Amino acid sequence: MENDKEPPSDPAIDGVSPDAEPDDARRKVDAVVMRIARLIGRQMARETFQAQSAANDNRRPGE
Repeated sequence: MENDKEPPSDPAIDGVSPDAEPDDARRKVDAVVMRIARLIGRQMARETFQAQSAANDNRRPGE
């Protein structure tokens, strides 16, 4: 069926140079995905650390 085909990709929309090799584009996407994953992991670690600090706060007010 002709309707099942994906529309052609537009390099201007995809942000990939038309001269770029597919491996180059894949590496760029992988790098971006890894950076986002690291940022999410860091945020999760911060939230966990803050939750543990709040749960273990045995200090008196003013200390």
